[in-house]
Amino acid sequence: MLSLFPSPLARSPPRLLRFPSSSSNLSSRSSALRQSLRPQPSVVACAFNTTSVPMDSEASSSPSASVESVTRDFRNQTLDGGVKKRLEELTWDHSFVHELPGDPRTDVIPRQVYHACYSKVSPSVEVDNPQLVAWSESVAHLLDLDPKEFERPDFPVIFSGAALPVGSIPYAQCYGGHQFGTWAGQLGDGRAITLGEVINSKNERWELQLKGAGKTPYSRFADGLAVLRSSIREFLCSEAMHNLGIPTTRALCLVTTGNYVTRDMFYDGNPKDEPGAVVCRVAPSFLRFGSYQLHAARGKEDFKIVQALADYAIKHHFPHIENMSKSESLSFSIGNSDDSVVDLTSNKYAAWVVEVAERTASLVAGWQGVGFTHGVLNTDNMSILGLTIDYGPFGFLDAFDPSFTPNTTDLPGRRYCFANQPDIGLWNISQFATTISTAELISEKEANYAMERYGTKFMDEYQAIMTKKLGLPKYNKQLISKLLNNLAVDKVDYTNFFRLLSNVKTDSSIPENELLVPLKAALLDIGQERKEAWISWLQLYIQELANGGISDSERKSSMDSVNPKYILRNYLCQTAIDAAESGDFSEVRRLLKVMERPFDDQPGMEKYARLPPAWAYRPGVCMLSCSS
Repeated sequence: MLSLFPSPLARSPPRLLRFPSSSSNLSSRSSALRQSLRPQPSVVACAFNTTSVPMDSEASSSPSASVESVTRDFRNQTLDGGVKKRLEELTWDHSFVHELPGDPRTDVIPRQVYHACYSKVSPSVEVDNPQLVAWSESVAHLLDLDPKEFERPDFPVIFSGAALPVGSIPYAQCYGGHQFGTWAGQLGDGRAITLGEVINSKNERWELQLKGAGKTPYSRFADGLAVLRSSIREFLCSEAMHNLGIPTTRALCLVTTGNYVTRDMFYDGNPKDEPGAVVCRVAPSFLRFGSYQLHAARGKEDFKIVQALADYAIKHHFPHIENMSKSESLSFSIGNSDDSVVDLTSNKYAAWVVEVAERTASLVAGWQGVGFTHGVLNTDNMSILGLTIDYGPFGFLDAFDPSFTPNTTDLPGRRYCFANQPDIGLWNISQFATTISTAELISEKEANYAMERYGTKFMDEYQAIMTKKLGLPKYNKQLISKLLNNLAVDKVDYTNFFRLLSNVKTDSSIPENELLVPLKAALLDIGQERKEAWISWLQLYIQELANGGISDSERKSSMDSVNPKYILRNYLCQTAIDAAESGDFSEVRRLLKVMERPFDDQPGMEKYARLPPAWAYRPGVCMLSCSS
């Protein structure tokens, strides 16, 4: 088993002058991060406002409105000050298409697409009486979309891709990436088609994307379609992660196509027909590390595209960087000599890469805190905004196992297992920094500083989140390391343990044989020796709590606000999938409602917090393949 608790990352780790190449071995620098098994969500949630990005001032300026448009705006205003629009009234913008180079061809023949950031392509999915499975009213609110629009008879038709929303200009993005540590070249949106960007009443920019809507030039040998099984998982987890406070792409709706898609789920030569479906994903941007990597890898001729993409991202999604001034004095020393100073105000690209690194560190810290394993952390699945993106074989920890991976493709080396996620975040940042350095936008020194900031930010976030999860007055490395070791030895349910921990009383007079009572439901089937280990830990924990001087009730309230009762366990997804494949969508909708309030007790819903049943550990439930 992996060595769980290495020494913590130094505040000023050694510089990485060489960036990791295409190999499955992580650098020695990243090994210092391994097993920093980490924190909780809501602390990280607002570190960056990645899910509401202001539109740039140029785009927001417009000629004086006509009488007709003013009348329409008044009609759309509700008494509570909100805006409710019909689909036809959404304000579309197409900055990505208008400001970046595109593919001159419009066919969907699988091919290499050169010198372009996207290919215009329309959805080609065939539908037969599509049905609306589930929808998110909170995402509709982000778009100013009237929730009554979900009741429209043509809503499933539009969001299956069979008919395009008025004002959309669909395209598929071109990008590359490292897959399992090896450069894969061009990848791109093989089954995702972006409809465009909607600008809401707050001047926030939201891209709408249909996943499973048909072939694109990047589909390679695939059909560009998606099945109901994986679409339910993506829809539910997008919304569940948001409600846990983890930065993520969102999901507006999920529809069935009415047709079947053939899939060999286990790649064992036994394909079967499954119901087809389409998810409408929503995010400020779907730009990935690989969006930049592909063009840098193609040589000097495409370096200008890397710069154009960087300028685009800064203008629309990091506008504060564009407005930095020298007076902010963002200079940092990364060594002892005068030439080892990095001044972020002198190079906007360096400031941008550093912020991407910090957002990524905060994201990974949030995953570790809530026990989430992404499963496929290839560089094409890493958002430049620090969002969780591309939900494939994900999984939340049940029995605590640092080597857990939900991805059957990852089993040989467990590169993307839970404990490795902090390392992989650094490895991916090093690839991103190398890309921007290769395109001659930042120096090697600035690239190294970005990686240094990743490590420092991760540890800061990790310590803050773990401290809050335990209700401690301050971070205690030894106490937390012992706890994580105990959890791993006894395979304790990660979520339920931390939820129950808030019931421990700060009372040193409690008899030893009663100390474990509050944790009885989590510490199952442990012998006397292990009971003694847990009692020893609890005594140290109670002593540390006593030093904080916080009342038990206040601490419980604080801990319950960061330790969820409900997480999207894989078996819960599977239960909803089984019902949906039989035509009953009620469990998908019920599960969505439960996951909207993960920190609340929700009387009557306790079954959704239960440990997985025995059947949950079969292949296809607890573990899936990359393409599921």
